[in-house]
Amino acid sequence: QVQLVESGGGLVQPGGSLRLSCAASGSIFSIKAMGWYRQAPGKQRELVATITSAGSTNYADSVKGRFTISRDNAKNTVYLQMNSLKPEDTAVYYCNAEVSSGIAYYTAPWGQGTQVTVSS
Repeated sequence: QVQLVESGGGLVQPGGSLRLSCAASGSIFSIKAMGWYRQAPGKQRELVATITSAGSTNYADSVKGRFTISRDNAKNTVYLQMNSLKPEDTAVYYCNAEVSSGIAYYTAPWGQGTQVTVSS
């Protein structure tokens, strides 16, 4: 079983920055795409950014130019650098990964998430 553990959230003022981390552990042979999602109170979970094993990235329009996703394949870890944060970025942030234990790829179970609150 693969586990995803997110960290790095917190309270920050508008215009501030945070860096989120998500480490995958367990029976891992290979990881293809990794991504970040967020869920604000009363709203559905939405895609924030994704990154392939080769480093190709994709971002939601709402975060383009402000957020940067990256990964360390040796550490099975994905990062999200968030700059110029806005109150509307307030949400619980979750990571996601497409992993293989040596046979087929599957989507790892969601982690517990990390709370990001942007407020003055």
